Amino acid sequence: MTADHLARWRLLGVASTAVIVLSVPAWVIRNGGAQTARPLSEAGATFVGRDACRPCHEAAFSSWEGSDHDLAMDIATEETVRGDFDDAIFTSKGITSKFFTRDGRFFVNTEGPGGEMADFEITYTFGHEPLQQYLVPFPGGRLQCLSIAWDADLGEWFDLYPDQVIPPDDWLHWTKAAQNWNGMCAECHSTNLLKNFDAASNTYDTTWSEIDVSCEACHGPGSEHVDWADIQPMARPEIDDYGLVVPTSGISSREQVELCAPCHSRRSELGDWDHSTTALLDSHLPSVLEEGLYYADGQILDEVYVWGSFTQSKMYANDVRCTDCHDAHSMKLRFEGNDLCLQCHRADAYDTSEHQFHKKIHEGKPSDGALCIKCHMPEQPYMVIDERADHSLRVPRPDLSQVLGTPNACSQGGCHDDRALSWSVDAFTKWYGQAKKPHYGPTLLAGREGRPEALDDLVRLAGDELYPAIVRATALSLLGRYPGEESTRAFAVALADPEPLMRHTAVNSFVAASPDELVELVAPLLFDPVRAVRMQAAVQLADAPDRLLKPYQQEALGGALSEYRKAMEYSLDFAFAGHNLGNLAARLGDAAEAERYYRTAVSIDELFYPAKANLAVLLNARGENEEAEALLRSILEAYPDQHEVAYSLGLLLAEMGRYVEAEAWLSRAASGMPDHPGVERNLGAIREYLAQRGGSSD
Repeated sequence: MTADHLARWRLLGVASTAVIVLSVPAWVIRNGGAQTARPLSEAGATFVGRDACRPCHEAAFSSWEGSDHDLAMDIATEETVRGDFDDAIFTSKGITSKFFTRDGRFFVNTEGPGGEMADFEITYTFGHEPLQQYLVPFPGGRLQCLSIAWDADLGEWFDLYPDQVIPPDDWLHWTKAAQNWNGMCAECHSTNLLKNFDAASNTYDTTWSEIDVSCEACHGPGSEHVDWADIQPMARPEIDDYGLVVPTSGISSREQVELCAPCHSRRSELGDWDHSTTALLDSHLPSVLEEGLYYADGQILDEVYVWGSFTQSKMYANDVRCTDCHDAHSMKLRFEGNDLCLQCHRADAYDTSEHQFHKKIHEGKPSDGALCIKCHMPEQPYMVIDERADHSLRVPRPDLSQVLGTPNACSQGGCHDDRALSWSVDAFTKWYGQAKKPHYGPTLLAGREGRPEALDDLVRLAGDELYPAIVRATALSLLGRYPGEESTRAFAVALADPEPLMRHTAVNSFVAASPDELVELVAPLLFDPVRAVRMQAAVQLADAPDRLLKPYQQEALGGALSEYRKAMEYSLDFAFAGHNLGNLAARLGDAAEAERYYRTAVSIDELFYPAKANLAVLLNARGENEEAEALLRSILEAYPDQHEVAYSLGLLLAEMGRYVEAEAWLSRAASGMPDHPGVERNLGAIREYLAQRGGSSD
């Protein structure tokens, strides 16, 4: 049997610009009108610092001072450090760490690189309430986040990963990239953050204007505004927005929400934040309701930082904005208890026992059961002790919990966790009747599971403008699993959607039947006004035949690919970026560059298996099968359920003439992918060959 009898294995894909882990604004409107505006200088605005703002904005400054933004990060001093460094001992998972001071500086003795115990100096605090973390300087300009944190409420040390044993070579270990401040945390904890990562030397030269989230983190560089304010009032010229790069007065609810989104969303960064960009997807790429991040009904699962949940809400659809509930500078709630909700909702309709079905006083004490947020914004802890509220502000649906296996505010992870789910369902039926409004959760779950019947529902959901954009975009992302005429029509419509997230997701998920169809539908997006959409269109069209693209389209393709490469190079401190650049190089026929980027990705994160798998494909193409085999086996050792990789290993072993081993791995792949035609076809061919040869593999 030769390799020609076997289906060729292929590159593993990953969403081109998506990540784990992504400062500030979006959708900035400029003042209109007939006035003639002129700049104060030709140089452009620069950062001037908080002290330049304080004289005119004392009230806002005083409100901000001491806020979570103000305390987001600081130099480690006796005044800023909250943890116990008086020779305090903390033991977790067999490792005993000691916190102490020396010559007025703060240290921890703990497990470091290679598993060796050592002393590490702490130079910065990170956060304030309910926990405080600590940053340790490492070679190459790195700051690493210690995985032992201080519980500010209980006054004790605790492990941020209490249920995980994380060895020193794991990406999650506090000395590795997952806990690197420069790439993972810095943008949202400082002002005017420039990451300055150099891939060639694998070093950072990260800088900031101010160590915390100060005035200009949201308002943009303020020099033009300060220069204008310093002019005598009667002599001040008329300039756009009083010289502010990001005007916040008079902006729409959407503009304000997207002003907060870069830090309060699960997203990837497309570069250092430039306050002059006008769309969220010009600077950041937010995730949709992905499996592992959100439950199928859109409830928060992993840490998603509010934006993705809030944009699902009726509140957002009705122009409610962040500052309707939170003070813009102190970040505190504007009102306590139900009074916060009663700003908009009638007390006689909603703050009543007829609506709540809970007592305000229970056993002589105030009861949480009658609080709006307990039902509509259930909390769950992240970082062990940090309770985060779900901002989708949804009506509890125990009936959906029955169908989807999702939590609800009543019995599944809710206040009455000791009660059966059926108890909650019966109570809701008694209170509100049998009729239930349709929900997108069952459709998204069916799509996640790849059920054939999900296709029509996903198409309808993607095209229904009554649903939130993030929900519709999620439906589009799942439609990529259903190539065919129906999904193509849905993608064609979505490519012209006014929502950038819809257009980006459509381009990213679209599977064309032919290069001609791909160019016809996607090429216009090379001219999209939003950066992330242009870049994704370029990735899709990167290897399109030149004959199909007009000269002006080829020029636009080159420009958008340059934007894409620049965005990925910015994030080359993450494995996904090296993997994506490797995929692009492979598609363009540059095997040497593809190998370089794949190896870069693996060096950053040994457990990032897509880069290993694609490197194995590349090595196999030039006959270096021993290393290819070793790479695939290392993936399966770490991820036994990666059935596609088991399939690839089976094909590789067959190509190497080791048919008995190949049969075993293909059988394993078949058990995990029973509906995969290629697996069954190749497994059948190998079994037939082995039967003819009496089971030998010569």
